[in-house]
Amino acid sequence: MEFELVVDSYEQPRERPTDNEEQKKYYSGKKKTHTFKNQVIVMPNGKEIVDVAVGYTGATSDLKLWRERSQELGNNQKYRGDKAYVGETAINTPYKKPRNQEMSAEKREENRLKAQQRIVVEHLIRLIKIYRVASERFRLKRQNYEAVILTVCGLIRWRIGAIVLPSKNCPEFF
Repeated sequence: MEFELVVDSYEQPRERPTDNEEQKKYYSGKKKTHTFKNQVIVMPNGKEIVDVAVGYTGATSDLKLWRERSQELGNNQKYRGDKAYVGETAINTPYKKPRNQEMSAEKREENRLKAQQRIVVEHLIRLIKIYRVASERFRLKRQNYEAVILTVCGLIRWRIGAIVLPSKNCPEFF
């Protein structure tokens, strides 16, 4: 493949589970609350959602989630991700600043260009979070979470298609 798909994860708050063992799995130290973690993979132009991993526990790191999901996706594809995916060979990540040193101007410029190409997934996550059910604390049953998020992603795909592909034969409607 000649292009790199863009991958990123986000968390959504959920109700605190009553079972002590379950609540430890869903507690996110980053967000300091109980969360679901979702991972989105999009095309480089940001116009198509390729894959969505839904409902993982909040304590799962982005890299661990990626490693679980990547076995299902295939080995030939290359990806672009943020610093959460450093160390994964299939994902092109930005350079980290060396300890006690400055990063060279070339590497900073390269990181800036990578960020410009990676921002499409952040914009798509923002579109998902427009829907309150996908951004605020999830209060429904855990079993319904995947169906709800996949429905929201379907609505986003439809919305992107409606925005990107207006009918040129009927200009009075647009």
